Amino acid sequence: MPYNHQEIEKKWQDRWEASGIFHAHDGGEKQKFYCLIEFPYPSGAGLHIGHPRSYTALDVVARKRRHQGYNVLYPIGWDAFGLPTENYAIKHKRKPQEVTLENVATFRRQLQSLGFSFDWSREVNTTDPSYYKWTQWMFLQFFKAGLAYKSKQPINWCLSCKIGLANEEVVNGKCERCGGETEKRDKEQWMIAITKYAERLLEDLDGVDYLEKIKTQQRNWIGKSEGAEIDFVLNVPGQESGKQKVTVFTTRADTIFGATFLVISPEVAKQWIDVGWVAPASVREYVQEALSRAEMERAAEGKEKTGVDTQIVAIHPANGKAIPVWVADYVLGSYGTGAIMAVPQHDERDRAFAEQFRLPIADEPLAAVDEVVEKVGGKKTVKYKLRDWVFSRQRYWGEPIPLVWCEKHQWVAVPDEQLPVVLPEVEKYEPTDTGESPLAAMTDWVNTTCPTCGGPARRETDTMPNWAGSSWYFLRYIDAHNDQAFASRDKLKYWMPVDLYNGGNEHTTLHLLYSRFWNKFLFDQGHVPTSEPYARRHSHGLVLASDGIKMSKSKGNGVDPDEIITQYGADALRMYILFMGPFEEPVPWSLNGLIGVRRFLDKVERYVQAWVPSDHDGLSGAGLLERSLKKISDDIESFKFNTAVSAFMSLFNAIAVSHITREQLKKILVVLGPFAPHLANECWEKIGEGGLVEEQAWPEFDARLLVQDEIEIAVQVNGKARATIQISPNADEAAAKQLALAQEKVQKHLEGREIVQIIYVPGRILNIVIK
Repeated sequence: MPYNHQEIEKKWQDRWEASGIFHAHDGGEKQKFYCLIEFPYPSGAGLHIGHPRSYTALDVVARKRRHQGYNVLYPIGWDAFGLPTENYAIKHKRKPQEVTLENVATFRRQLQSLGFSFDWSREVNTTDPSYYKWTQWMFLQFFKAGLAYKSKQPINWCLSCKIGLANEEVVNGKCERCGGETEKRDKEQWMIAITKYAERLLEDLDGVDYLEKIKTQQRNWIGKSEGAEIDFVLNVPGQESGKQKVTVFTTRADTIFGATFLVISPEVAKQWIDVGWVAPASVREYVQEALSRAEMERAAEGKEKTGVDTQIVAIHPANGKAIPVWVADYVLGSYGTGAIMAVPQHDERDRAFAEQFRLPIADEPLAAVDEVVEKVGGKKTVKYKLRDWVFSRQRYWGEPIPLVWCEKHQWVAVPDEQLPVVLPEVEKYEPTDTGESPLAAMTDWVNTTCPTCGGPARRETDTMPNWAGSSWYFLRYIDAHNDQAFASRDKLKYWMPVDLYNGGNEHTTLHLLYSRFWNKFLFDQGHVPTSEPYARRHSHGLVLASDGIKMSKSKGNGVDPDEIITQYGADALRMYILFMGPFEEPVPWSLNGLIGVRRFLDKVERYVQAWVPSDHDGLSGAGLLERSLKKISDDIESFKFNTAVSAFMSLFNAIAVSHITREQLKKILVVLGPFAPHLANECWEKIGEGGLVEEQAWPEFDARLLVQDEIEIAVQVNGKARATIQISPNADEAAAKQLALAQEKVQKHLEGREIVQIIYVPGRILNIVIK
């Protein structure tokens, strides 16, 4: 009979909580290990089946480190501000505060049911005023340092959410949150000057242990380009010749003699129109249409080139020739100067554009860069694709920006002693088509006094983006209940940097970049001890639906963790989600795969129930168990969790037909603990051992027994490979047959069939011939 997972899982979860064994200590003689996951957004739908993939993996690492004697901090909290809760609350006419509390309670229950070894005493919530007091305080440090400023500029506007979006939040022209259409609008927005840190964000990647693909994504997003700015004089129809100019940015000044036309971005064209250029109707129409689409869509590889002749002529600064000026959407206003010199002979995009519109292609020699720049009066410079961070949101459910507007003193910071500026509870918080925050209608809250002169003032009614609270939460975990500072200096010095941080690939150019920048700024201000917040960063792939596509509510192809835990148990879900495939890759969900893992755990429980202590090792080859457990231990370090689980299965196949000693079984249960902690503790108790598995030391491995005295050979059924076994190269047929027939994969193909012959070639292969 299967073991009763519901009974034993609750039993051990209660014991862990009563013991406080997962609580970290702020100091002491033990070496610290700070293990961090991206804290979840508590949506109304509850835990997604993908959440446990990251959480289980790091739980395995955290549990192993405790066994190894480390002082482990593995905390949890809630990234709870944001649009989904606000939109849900609007739809159901409820307060976001109430909805958030309910959602957090659901997530907390679900995470606890999976047996994660979080330190719940440090739980944080970004919507708690005691938390966002410090988010506001940190914003004011940006403001006082001149890095937070208000600027009118074109922003991405979501027509559905009625909110401004950062470039990173627009995917293929759609809002990342709701999937709705976006457009460009000019609006006053608070900005944070992340671009001032662009070079350091690039350089410091060399000093951290991130997956190389993560470093590459960050480098590409920052987009450093070394080149030159060169002025081209313009002849504009209807204006005096030579009075206007345009500055282009190029990384290939050596190709200047091959430049046969200029291309300006729609953004630059609009700027010219706004200051009085009487553009042709075709240009105006093209610019309006191009600006309605996202930059990613416009710059996509393989997209058909579009553009319009502006009727403006530029004078080539190197040879004096007149060349045409076009406007095209593949040139982006956010990169360089928003204008390029097109060299079709040396640039594929320029060539495609030239061929599309029958523009000249010149075969000219390359020139020496320094000589060219000097000859045409250019200027060497460095440009970045990275833009300053749009930090305003015209919504209700976010941190209030702690500034007031005074006609005499302009923007004034709210004094520290008046923080937090608490988000007021309101009856109506729907966004407006005008783009004004719902808070603007709360005159009693908005109208206040200037902290500097005591005169009348108005509060800023924009709120912060949902990225604000998540940019520093790893610091608050260190001292979660401190009301005098966001964390004490001594505790920060002890715990920082985070030793291991795992998160989704989709956050590499958003949260990860923002939080690195945020921490660097605090370091420069003397508030944190390290410039980089994370020593090591790993990432995991998505859990896909069984048909290999992304799970979503609209497709109805999701998997409810509650149902899985109820029917198959937390340990089965934990081990299966690690067994599914390589951790960094997307993997499809399989119910049959889950069932297979549950059967394995039942097999473990039955083995322990029937286990009879032995004074000697009856395994075939004294090193089999030692090498298996060492492989599992090593696989944890290299995040090869799928092969670690596979090694467990092979090990139990081997010991199922052998005798093992008490010490050997205890070793197995300790190493099993991080993967299936409830069952490991239950088995520990069944064999008469006291205390918790988590209190035991991680096994040490006998180097003499790790020497490979066995090889892996294939087991075939009717000539088709069905499994592999570890065996001495000199083992006889009887020993090989015993191991082969113990393999589950082999047994499946032998069920109900008669074995006709066994062909065994020592050291190479064993083939079972059946009718």
